[in-house]
Amino acid sequence: MWRISIFFLITALCGCRSSQNSTNSDNSYTDWSVYLGDATSSHYSLLDQINQNNVEDLTLAWIYNSGDADSTGRTQIQCNPIIVDSILYATSPGLKAFALNAGTGEEIWRFDPFKAGAVAEGPGINRGVTYWKGNEEYESRILYSAGSRLFALDALTGMPIVTFGEAGSVDLRKDLGRDVTGLAVSARTPGILYEHLLIQGTSLSEGIRSAPGHIRAYDVRTGEMVWIFHTIPHPGEFGYDTWPEDAYLHSGGANAWSGLSLDRERGTVFLPTGSAAFDFWGGNRIGKNLFANSVLALDAMTGERKWHFQAVHHDIWDRDLPAAPNLVTVMHEGRSIDAVAQVTKSGHVFLLDRETGIPLFPVEEQAFPPSDLQGEQAWPTQPIPRKPPPFARQRFDESDITDISPESHAYVLERFRQTRSDGQFVPPSVEGTIIYPGFDGGAEWGGAGYDPTTGMLYVNSNEMPWILTMVPLNPDNATSGEGLYARYCAGCHGLEREGSSGEDMPALTNLESRMTREDVRNQIARGIGFMPSFGFLNESEVSAITDFLFAGTGMVRNEKSLSTDPELSNFFAGSPYGHTGYNRFFDQNGYPAVKPPWGTLNAINLNMGTIEWTVPLGEFPELTARGIPQTGTENYGGPVVTAGGLIFIAATKDERFRAFRKDTGAMLWETQLPAGGYATPSTYAVNGTQYVVIAAGGGKMGTKSGDAYLAFSLPEP
Repeated sequence: MWRISIFFLITALCGCRSSQNSTNSDNSYTDWSVYLGDATSSHYSLLDQINQNNVEDLTLAWIYNSGDADSTGRTQIQCNPIIVDSILYATSPGLKAFALNAGTGEEIWRFDPFKAGAVAEGPGINRGVTYWKGNEEYESRILYSAGSRLFALDALTGMPIVTFGEAGSVDLRKDLGRDVTGLAVSARTPGILYEHLLIQGTSLSEGIRSAPGHIRAYDVRTGEMVWIFHTIPHPGEFGYDTWPEDAYLHSGGANAWSGLSLDRERGTVFLPTGSAAFDFWGGNRIGKNLFANSVLALDAMTGERKWHFQAVHHDIWDRDLPAAPNLVTVMHEGRSIDAVAQVTKSGHVFLLDRETGIPLFPVEEQAFPPSDLQGEQAWPTQPIPRKPPPFARQRFDESDITDISPESHAYVLERFRQTRSDGQFVPPSVEGTIIYPGFDGGAEWGGAGYDPTTGMLYVNSNEMPWILTMVPLNPDNATSGEGLYARYCAGCHGLEREGSSGEDMPALTNLESRMTREDVRNQIARGIGFMPSFGFLNESEVSAITDFLFAGTGMVRNEKSLSTDPELSNFFAGSPYGHTGYNRFFDQNGYPAVKPPWGTLNAINLNMGTIEWTVPLGEFPELTARGIPQTGTENYGGPVVTAGGLIFIAATKDERFRAFRKDTGAMLWETQLPAGGYATPSTYAVNGTQYVVIAAGGGKMGTKSGDAYLAFSLPEP
């Protein structure tokens, strides 16, 4: 039914692709049976029935409404569905798992985790599920997480596998080597399978108190933990000397939240890790902080470290490695080399030898200024790759201030001159520091797509400045409701309880008009939506915060010099600083403060270390109508690359789904979605027909929430 490419014939005959990317399905070329397409996280499909010549004819084949969308815009779907043997597996905004007929969208089964032991605790995000093909002894199963529980479901019925863990699920808060009661531990992104092992990372709170982000492997048949790798090293382990000696007992973060990649032939799993907690002050974790912000190569069967590469030393900017690394093969200095390509929030690509972790292109340890925050010791240098060039701008100067109107320029200029804006890795400050690219990239969790036939890497990027302002905390007020709010809540909801601009952090003013005190206490203890659990707070602390929220009083900044009490520097006391929240830098009308483009799609030649093309991704129709060239928008969710010469991507704030030529970046097709497609699409074939499916869950950047999965195909002949 579709043209068979030469590459398809070659790889099918020699088995070179299937040896590395094979799943347990027999339909390796028509399925999308692993999160992001295959074990190497390529986002690539050999299907080419839909191609550059006919993509403009795509029509809606089916739509499935999964339910659970929140009318207030607080839910999302970030799921990249998998398709195995003509069955599509995915999740709803409320974290229910389901199976559909991939050719018609008809529901086969549906599973509600909250009726099977999960606790409705934040954050309410799931990016996909994992499929394991069973045998004569064990059922084929779907593994996925909701809240703090990892479930195993019968792939054909959706019923829990009662012999797995505790009656069908495993508590991810257990077996971390220390008590994490009351701390948030979940798994937004699916794990990856090697033989009978599910290798799993976790998502954690990034605040003052956080669980450790250790990597674990579970026996997919029984739920038993088989191995653990300590991302915050224990005594005697490599990297222990890059932290204070008791950090392993108290510090948190350094977690692999964004996805994993696997080289089956080498038996190596590759994991990108996030920052250590707390994100913006590290005076209680002085040192390089291995293995935070690192690409880790581990033996997939044992968890032993093979190599690591740290992309940010002593992170105080929330510079998590945001996406699963792409396993690639490049022509470098006349040789074919298996490599790892890791995109970053700062807009860089680190290209590392897959055997050794040594960069293929030069990486310079560049000097950056010290911190002027009390107790902080910023690391003096950071690794900056010389090639490929950054795919996002690296500085925000006065010459970069928005020019969409004189009024916007003047508004931004006044605020700009009140902050620090000195480029990458300038430490946080009390007067405010512009983080650019922002907390959400550069690259984000959607990641990059890789074309193995050309060596091209395709990555969408954000060009949004954010302002980070640190606030000294008054140690004399630490246990009051106001002080506790400043320490644990203001970072998301703002000093004046006004919420964070343009995102999913609601204001807490006039709370009594929509919530009871008991509702607030429950949400603090359990978390909800994107809010993690604060179950570590005792009853009197929760009551103090609740009383403060209902009292209607504002915050009082501490203008005194900070206490030198040594207790402030230990892990239990946390940071002597809070911050004013995750605030995008907008003009007076809600548009980004920097000159466009505000979102881009980029093609990077990994063989040459060059950027081949860049195009704006997304638009604001009202600005286009004013004659302003296409600006691009912020974007969340990644691309799919096909042998048909196409890149499929949604991701944009304008809630559209698009197809681009992968050789030039020219847009060939677009359609309006019922809500934003903030997820990575999938492509697959059923009965000779190729489909492209996208989750339209919305809910980001102030857009409405949705619950739909939409599949597109070519019309019947």
